[in-house]
Amino acid sequence: MRFTQLFTTDESERAVSPVIGVILMVAITVILAAVIGTFVLGLGDQVQQTSPNAQWDWDQNSSNALEITHEGGDSVTATNLEVTGGSNLGTSPACASANAHNNWTSSTVTAGTSCLAVNGSVTHSEPASGTYRLIWTAEGGGSSSTLSTYEAN
Repeated sequence: MRFTQLFTTDESERAVSPVIGVILMVAITVILAAVIGTFVLGLGDQVQQTSPNAQWDWDQNSSNALEITHEGGDSVTATNLEVTGGSNLGTSPACASANAHNNWTSSTVTAGTSCLAVNGSVTHSEPASGTYRLIWTAEGGGSSSTLSTYEAN
């Protein structure tokens, strides 16, 4: 038996493993580039915040006041909430941290926590009317959603 014949073959008998090896190396390079690119560009840190799942109760009484109460579900940071809409909220949003007389009763809104959206006896002479919305905004301000609406009469 001739040993030189074992190590030298013609082109028709060559294996395809070099081609498969090159394809695998290219695929691994592309996958690594995609993973590293997402972290370098900061896309891995921007996980979408989902809006809280909670039940809300609106109470409009005879003295023109409108109060919203957290009835149950996820707790929410008060600074992420505001009440907008209606005919008599004025220029600043109600139940927001910047609005001193309409703050939530706690910094973390949990079941039983309430906010006076329209204070009929002190700041507003007209009754609450129109559509009011409780709006939640994510920490970075990237997303927001309406958690509850109320049609005042």
